[in-house]
Amino acid sequence: MSEPVPAWAGRVGSRWNLPNILTTVRVVLVPLFAWMLLSHPHDEGWRVGATVVFLLAIATDFVDGRVARRYGLVTDFGKLWDPIADKALTGMAFIGLSILGELGWWITVIILVREWGITVLRWGIRKYGVMAANRGGKLKTATQSAALTLYLLWLAALPAPVRWLAWFLMGAAFVLTVLTGLDYIREAVRMRRRALASGSDPRP
Repeated sequence: MSEPVPAWAGRVGSRWNLPNILTTVRVVLVPLFAWMLLSHPHDEGWRVGATVVFLLAIATDFVDGRVARRYGLVTDFGKLWDPIADKALTGMAFIGLSILGELGWWITVIILVREWGITVLRWGIRKYGVMAANRGGKLKTATQSAALTLYLLWLAALPAPVRWLAWFLMGAAFVLTVLTGLDYIREAVRMRRRALASGSDPRP
């Protein structure tokens, strides 16, 4: 059972409660992060600054989900836009690193096709229900975030053991991204079948 909602968290049922505001802030931070990463890619201070902005944006993801679940502030807006905000942020990190030649484009393309393909799928099956992020998806996001953080800190300048960790995490993130994508597709098929089997008219 959720706890009573404090005033600072907003109202139940309101689109502009704290979790949804944090999701919106994460979207707004994406262009700032992109500018900081790409404008001075070989300046150590700018790379650290871009990484800090990236981590702040990732932190809003942790906070908005925790607050939403604790106080019963989960909304359809949050279910749909929270993963979109995540994909915009991590997608910009993948693209930026590939533009800078620090991450293979094949990795970025496959990951982005999966990420945005699942986002389109979420919108496409809304008439059958909202498909929220599952535990596998959350683990994928956490692994991507850890790998990207190390890459953003200028991989070539990191000590060898840290570079090895970054490569391992990026490989794990790639595998998790593909596997969880397949899992979401299976879930979408099940949702559609359940809706059709129940004989209820899907929402327009």
